Amino acid sequence: MTDGRSWQGNWKSRLYARVRESGYDSLTAFADARPAVPLVDLAEELGKDDIAGVQVLSGLLAEAEQCNRVTRFVRDVLVRVLSQTLPKGWPSVMDDGTRFQVGKALGSWSAYIPGTYEERADQVMAALRSNPPPPGWRPLGPDDELLRTLLPDDEA
Repeated sequence: MTDGRSWQGNWKSRLYARVRESGYDSLTAFADARPAVPLVDLAEELGKDDIAGVQVLSGLLAEAEQCNRVTRFVRDVLVRVLSQTLPKGWPSVMDDGTRFQVGKALGSWSAYIPGTYEERADQVMAALRSNPPPPGWRPLGPDDELLRTLLPDDEA
């Protein structure tokens, strides 16, 4: 969590300068080298006090749109949110506490992705509720087999 400094100055230039300083030519390449790492942790690595997770999210979406890889971005965000909210993987028992954690993860994910994916996100969430993944399932990246089944690439 930053104290507001992340929004001072030209944050986009600062974000991409940090990515280049880390040896990557894109934010996507930086994030891909850290699969399943939560957005807030990526932001901390790039600038503990002056880069925010939402800035990383915004940059990743912009790059995905430029490359027509938005569906992969949507899966990637789900992986990162699940990793943060359900670090031990999908719960084996759905009691009130675990149902809340799953709902929190899926609700956050739905809020972070483009509105054009709202219907698909609803379908994914319904599928995960009606046919839950095996206990302990923890996707390690956006190319996870189950996620690719739920959200197949369809971009040109």
